[in-house]
Amino acid sequence: MAIKKNNNQTKNIDKDITYYKKKFWKIFLYGMGAIGLFFLFASWGIFGSMPSFEDLENPDSNLATEIISADGVVLGKYFEKNRSQLKYSDLPKNLVQALVATEDARFYEHSGIDGRGTLRAIASLGTSGGASTLTQQLAKQLFHGEGSKFLPFRIVQKIKEWIIAIRLERQYTKNEIIAMYCNVYDFGNNSVGVSSAAKTYFSKEPKNLTIDESAILVGMFKNSGLYNPVRNPEGVKNRRNVVLLQMEKGNIITEEQKVKLQNLPIKLNFKLETHKDGTATYFREYLRDYMKKWAEENKKPDGSDYDIYKDGLKIYTTIDSRMQLHAEEAVSAHMANLQEEFFIQSKGNKNAPFVNISSVETQRILNQAMKSSHRWEVMKANDKSDEEIIKSFSEKAKMTVFSWKGERDTIMTPLDSIRYYKHFLQSGLMAMEPQTGNVKAWVGGINYKYFQYDHVGQGARQVGSTFKPFVYATAIEQLNMSPCDSILDGPFMIRKGRHHVTEDWEPKNSDNRYRGMVTLKRGLANSINTVSAKLIDKTGPEAVVELTHKLGVKSEIPVQPSIALGAVEITVEDMVAAYSTFANQGVYMKPQFITRIEDKSGVIIYEPIPESHDVLNKDIAFAVIKLLEGVTEGGSGDRLRTTGGGSGDNRWTGYPYSFRNPIAGKTGTTQNQSDGWFMGMVPNLVTGVWVGCEDRSARFKSITYGQGATAALPVWGYFMKLCYADPGLHVSKSDFDRPTNLSIKVDCYTPRAVVKDTTDLQQDTEEFEL
Repeated sequence: MAIKKNNNQTKNIDKDITYYKKKFWKIFLYGMGAIGLFFLFASWGIFGSMPSFEDLENPDSNLATEIISADGVVLGKYFEKNRSQLKYSDLPKNLVQALVATEDARFYEHSGIDGRGTLRAIASLGTSGGASTLTQQLAKQLFHGEGSKFLPFRIVQKIKEWIIAIRLERQYTKNEIIAMYCNVYDFGNNSVGVSSAAKTYFSKEPKNLTIDESAILVGMFKNSGLYNPVRNPEGVKNRRNVVLLQMEKGNIITEEQKVKLQNLPIKLNFKLETHKDGTATYFREYLRDYMKKWAEENKKPDGSDYDIYKDGLKIYTTIDSRMQLHAEEAVSAHMANLQEEFFIQSKGNKNAPFVNISSVETQRILNQAMKSSHRWEVMKANDKSDEEIIKSFSEKAKMTVFSWKGERDTIMTPLDSIRYYKHFLQSGLMAMEPQTGNVKAWVGGINYKYFQYDHVGQGARQVGSTFKPFVYATAIEQLNMSPCDSILDGPFMIRKGRHHVTEDWEPKNSDNRYRGMVTLKRGLANSINTVSAKLIDKTGPEAVVELTHKLGVKSEIPVQPSIALGAVEITVEDMVAAYSTFANQGVYMKPQFITRIEDKSGVIIYEPIPESHDVLNKDIAFAVIKLLEGVTEGGSGDRLRTTGGGSGDNRWTGYPYSFRNPIAGKTGTTQNQSDGWFMGMVPNLVTGVWVGCEDRSARFKSITYGQGATAALPVWGYFMKLCYADPGLHVSKSDFDRPTNLSIKVDCYTPRAVVKDTTDLQQDTEEFEL
C-alpha cells in the first residue's frame, strides 16, 4: 500500500512539474509576444510619433547659419541655438577617445543597445548606473529630449530610444554617430555642439583643444547645467578628473599624464557669442535684414521657407576679415582721439553737445529721443501715462554706459544718459574693390552694442564737397572741358528764376576771398565753391542729377544749383560705389557683399549675378581721377603726404601718413561742420569715411576739428597704413591705368616758382554755404 502511495505522489509531482512548465512557457511566450507587440506598436508610432526614414536621413539639427569672410573666417552666426556642424575629421582625437571611454566604453562593439550594460542596470534597479549608449543618447537628443519622469511613460520612451538607436546604427557609421552627438549636445551659454562650445569656453577651434580642455567638455556631457565651468569650476574640475581617470583606464593616457593633467587648474578663455559682439557687427545686421528679404524670394525645393536661424546655411561674403579688422581699428583709434577734443570743447557749453540752438529746440531733440527709447516703449506697454514716463527719466538710477576706455558703471538719470550719448561722434566706413563691386570692409558705427544705427547702408548724410566731382565729371562730359582748362574764381550769382532758383543765389568761398584764373584741377583740389557753381550753371543741374543717379546714387536729389556745393544727403555705400566708377574706367559696379550661399549639405543654393552698366567713357573717368589726385598732391587732402603737421594735428590720428603712391581723394565738410567726409582711392580699393554726431546740431564749433580733413581723413590714412603693412591684402601702390590714346589733356603745366597757399593747407575750403 505504501509503495502505491509513493507512486501516486510521484505521479502528482510529475503532473505538477508539467503543469508549471506549461504555465511558465505560456507566460513566457505571452510575455515575449506582448513585448514584441509593444516594440512593434512603438515602432508604428502608436505610443507617440517616431522618426521616419527621411527624418533619420535628415535629422532636425537646428543649425546656426554661418557668415564666412572671403578669406575663410567665420565672422558671426545667426541662431536661436548657437549650433555649428562638424565632420568627424574635424573633431580632436583626444575628445573622441575621452567621450567613448567615459560615456560608452563598448561603443564600437554594440549595435545601438549595450546588452551587458542593460542587464546590469536592470539587475541593480539602476543603482549601478544607466545603460544608455551614445547612440541612445543621440536618439534622445534628436527626437525626444529629456522626456517624462513618470515611470510608465519613461519605459515607453526608453523602448522608443532603443528602436531609434538601432535604426541610427543601421543608417550611419560609428564615426558619423559620434560627430552627430558632438554637434547636437547643448553646452549652455548659447553653445550647442562642440564647435560652439570650444569657441565659447576656450576661444579655440575644436581641432586645437588640449587633452584637459577636451576632458572638460566631455565632462559636461553628463550635465552641462551642473558642470558649467563658468559657474561651477570646482565641480567641473572633479568631473574632468573622472574623465581623465577613464582615459587612463582605457589606456589612452598614462598614469603620469593623468596625474599631471588632474593637477592643472580650470583655465578658460570665455567669450559669449552674441549678435551684438565680434567682428563686422553692423555688416552682419545689414546682411540679416537682406537675408530676410532673400528668404521671401528664394524657397526650398519643397516650397517651404528657409530659416536663417535653424537651417545651417553658409553665407560666403566678400568681406575680408583682415581688412575688416584694420577698418575697425582705424575707426576706434581715431574716434577715441577725436572724441577727447569734442568733450574738451563741450565743457564750457551749458547746452552741450548742441551748438547755436535754442533751449526749446534742445528740449525737442531730447523729447524725441525719450519717445524713441526702449524705456519709453516698455513703460508704454505697461500702460504708464506720458507724465509718469517723463518723470521716470529724471530719477537717478544705476547704469552701465559706453566710454572709449571701456564700459563704466555710474549713477545718472535716463535723461542725462540721453544727453551723454548725444555727445558721441559717430562714423561710417566702407571699402570696395572697384573692378568687382566686392565690399571688403564695412564699419557702420563706433560700437554696435550701444549705437545700432548703421551709418554705411542706413544713414544718408549731407556730403559737402565730396559731391563736386560729379559736377566736374558732368562738365567734362557735356562741355568737353579738361582738368587743365581755366575758369575765373570771382564773385558769381545765379539770378532768381534761372535753374529753378527762387531767390538770387550768390555762393561764397569759405575763406571769403577769390584767386582769379584757376585750372579745374586747382578748383577741385582747393574745393573752390565759385568754380563748382559756375560749372553747374553751364551744365544745368538736371545733367548733374542724371549723371549722379547713373553713378548709383539712390537718394532723391533736388534739381537746384546748390547741389554743386553738397546740399545732398547720400549714404556712404552709394558714395563709395559712385567714386568706384571713376576708378573702374567709367563702369559702375553695384556693391556686392555675397559670393554664394550653401545649404547645410554644402549644395550651392544661390549665386548673385554682378550688376554693372557703363556711365562714362574711359577718358572722362581718368580725367576725374587726375582731378582727384590733385586733392592729395596739393589740396585739402595733402596732409596724407606731408610730415610737418599744422593746426589741430594732435587729432590727426596716425599722422604722419607719408604716402608716396598715387592717391585720388576728396575731402568734404558740410555747413557748420556737422559732417566730415573723406573719399580715398587707389587703383584696387575705394574707401569712403563719414564722421559726425547723431544730431546735426551737435558738432564742433570751428572748422579746425570739424572739417573732413581732420574728422574723416585720418581714419582713411590709418586704415590704409594698416592695409599696406599687411602684404597679404595686395592693396595697390601703382598708378591708375591710363587709357591708350587719351583724348583729354590731364597733365597741366605747373610753373616751378609757384608758392603753395598756406592758408589752403591749414584750413580746407570745401565748406558749402546755402
